[in-house]
This record gives sequence, structure tokens and C-alpha cells, in this order.
Amino acid sequence: MASGPGDKHPALLALTSSALLLPAYQGVRADAPPEFIELGTRYSKYEEDNTQGGKTFGGSSQRYEVDAAQFHLLAPVADSWSVAVDVQWEDMSGASPWFVGQSLDGGPKVIMSGASIEDTRTEVSVTTRYYYDRGNAGFNYVRSKEDDYDSNAIALDGALNSTDGLTTYSAALSTSQDDIEPTQGSVPTNTLKADKDISSAWIGVSRIISKNAIVRFGLAYTYRDGFLTDPYKKNDRRPGERNEWAASAGYRQYFIQPDGALQADYRYFDDDWGVASHTLNLAWHQNLGQSTQLIPFLRYYSQGEADFFANIANTDQRHYSEDYRLSSFGAISGGLRVRHEIGNWALTAVGERYETDESWGVYSGEESPALVNYWRYSFGLDYLFK
Repeated sequence: MASGPGDKHPALLALTSSALLLPAYQGVRADAPPEFIELGTRYSKYEEDNTQGGKTFGGSSQRYEVDAAQFHLLAPVADSWSVAVDVQWEDMSGASPWFVGQSLDGGPKVIMSGASIEDTRTEVSVTTRYYYDRGNAGFNYVRSKEDDYDSNAIALDGALNSTDGLTTYSAALSTSQDDIEPTQGSVPTNTLKADKDISSAWIGVSRIISKNAIVRFGLAYTYRDGFLTDPYKKNDRRPGERNEWAASAGYRQYFIQPDGALQADYRYFDDDWGVASHTLNLAWHQNLGQSTQLIPFLRYYSQGEADFFANIANTDQRHYSEDYRLSSFGAISGGLRVRHEIGNWALTAVGERYETDESWGVYSGEESPALVNYWRYSFGLDYLFK
């Protein structure tokens, strides 16, 4: 069994996103191009816990591991432009849940993929941005290639500040075309070749409410069309369309006395597959002198199961899935990010632990025996050419 486009956990996708790991795009974009060239590199490790023997047929099983290396370049161009290039390489290995069977006591147990997954992914992203008096606009192209998956995506975004400079209005549009050609192992997959399209739109507004506080709100819509089934799951046949909606809110507050800032974000998600979720992110940005910052963070996530999810799939139905990512569960993760500057250099390190349990969620449903726990680590080095 090889890895597939639907075989990545949402947290894994967040881990391997250049925009999340490389800090140049973080925060509110300035309305002027960068003054200096920035270079950055990252190494990241994602490691899922072994599946417990009591939840699988055949004893405990090693799960997914990903090693990722990233390179980032941001440079000013002329007086009003900038260009950014991000390159990412991933090496993936391990085993993933194949399907769920019924044990002698009547409970569900996982059948793992057996043979170790071996896959690589290369992603190249190029972004150009134009800055004007009251905002900026950007264009982004991303090319991603795996052994069994090709994707091309483009995005447009823009921001406009109010005349008093206190409010920023933002919007973005994106679309991608993905080609899927699953690797055929000893057990054939449920498709030989397929494709899917994804289109998204987002609007947002942020407002400075005091000299130390900012609030923001956003709305997003995503439409997926085509082959949305996971070809590496035995009992998986999903609808060919998916409509997704999300609403988000955020708050930033700086406190003078501890020289730190509170970050709080909430997101509500809903779709026409029956999946709904709540996400709450909390972080504290603590400055230690002029060159060091500690950022402890905590995340809570709760999801309701899809209408067609069941631990033991009913293949007589039109749509069905045993995929734990479509089940009902709650998840808690926490960690620490450290950043230290030495002259023009900046060192960063991140460690995170993620755990799931059906009882932690606000929605009721079947607990999948394939729920995942993982560790994530990242180490980075940045240089600013002044």
C-alpha cells in the first residue's frame, strides 16, 4: 500500500505547510515591501504513535512518519514589489489504517496497510506581491508532486486599509486541479486514475480597537468536486461533491507589564457531508529581553462524524467510509515555540504533542479504533541580509 491524497491527517497537512512553518508570512502584512532579503530553512519531524495491539488485528503496528525539509526566500523587487519562493521536500513512511473489521467480542479493530508506505513529495510555491498606499495584493502559484499525486494551484489575495488606518479589509480566491494515479500494490486500489478540483473564497476584516488590541473576523467557502474518495481505504466511497463553510474570529492583546501578548482564535466549520467542528487556539507570546521569545500554545478541536461514517461500513449504501478522520472525536494539543535572534540570525524550535479521544468531543458518535496521537518537532534557521 502506498500513501494517497486522502491519507494525510489534517494536522499533518498543517505540519507540512510552508506558510505555517516559515514565519515570513505570519501576522499582518505591511503595506511596504520588505527592505532586506530573507532566507530561511527548516527541518521538521512528524511521528504518529504506534496503534495499540488491542485495537488492531495482528498486534501493534507502526504508523506514519514524515521528515520534511523546507527552504524560504523573500526579497524586495523594485520599489513596490516583493517575491517569495518556498521549496519543500517530504519523505513519508509507515503504515496506515486500511479498513476496520469486527473482533470476536463484537468490537471494531483496525486492519493496517501491512507493507510499509514509502512516498516522497516535492512542493514549490512562488508568490509575488504588490504594495500600494493603503494595502497590498498578491498572486501565488503552487506545484506539488508525489509518487501518486500531482497538484497545481493558484491564489489571489488583497488587503485594503481604511482611511484612518484602523480597519483592514481582506479577501482571497484560490483554485487547484489535482490528478490522482494511485500506486498499485499487492492489493489493487479502488481506482486507477482520477482527478478533483478545489475552489475557495475568503473574506475578512481586522480592527484595531485600542493601542494594544486587535480583533478580526473571517468567512470562507470551499467547493470540492471530483474523486474525493480515499483510494487506499478498502471500504471508502464518498460523494463526488463537498461544500464547506467556515467562520472565524480572533483577538490579540498586548500587555505592557509582562511584555507579552495573548492570542486567541476560534473557528467553526460545517459542510454538507454532516461534518461540523469547533477549533480553539490559545497562545502566549512572551518576550525575554530584546532577542528571545517563548510561545506556549494550546489547541482544542472537536468534530462530529460524517453522515456516511461507520466503524463497520455498510457497503450496501451509496456512500460509506470507515476513515477515522470522518469520525466523531475531540483532540487536545499543546507545545512550545522558541525564537532567539543573534545579530542577523534567528533560531527557532517547536515541539508539540497531540492526543485524541472520542469522549473529549462535544458531538456524540462512534469512537474509531484508528484515532491518531502524534509528536511534532521543528528546527529552523533564518538570516536577514542587512
